[in-house]
Amino acid sequence: MRPSFILFAAIAVGAGLASPAWAGQPYGFGTPATPDKIAAWDIDVAPDGTGLPPGSGSVADGAKIFASTCAVCHGAEGEGGAQDRLVGGQGTLASAKPVRTVGSYWPYATTLFDYIRRAMPLTAPQSLTADQVYAVSAYILYLNGIAPEDTVLDAVTLRKVAMPNRDGFVDAGSKPDTNAKP
Repeated sequence: MRPSFILFAAIAVGAGLASPAWAGQPYGFGTPATPDKIAAWDIDVAPDGTGLPPGSGSVADGAKIFASTCAVCHGAEGEGGAQDRLVGGQGTLASAKPVRTVGSYWPYATTLFDYIRRAMPLTAPQSLTADQVYAVSAYILYLNGIAPEDTVLDAVTLRKVAMPNRDGFVDAGSKPDTNAKP
């Protein structure tokens, strides 16, 4: 055994670090993860729509919410500003300068809902209600020409939205290695 290891082990035992007496003892901070606390954080939505909450929202309502909450960063009609562009870019993905937006790149409308719900608005994430998130999602899909102006989204209708790039991603198999053939 190396002398440095023996010295470290002696210090650890002397400090009580290697003693089983502290094993399994609480550290004295934090609180138990109750079902209510877990539910507040367990808000993700899967691509197939699993996890979508009750509620609904229209394009018209989404336009109002977008104007007051989102336009300051994303532009009046999602054209981009201080933050990413959300609209346009269809037909550019194979070009030298692809424009990746919700309408050109994203494969699932449910991902739009999930992202808005968890991360937006930037200054107050998770502050929008489910109805507001459905409405903003409907408005962004409308701006991209994916949803008609009279669209009302909910957990059923959002799952049915067919995004333009839904078939644009290739499953490389269970291992993301360089030898996978698409």
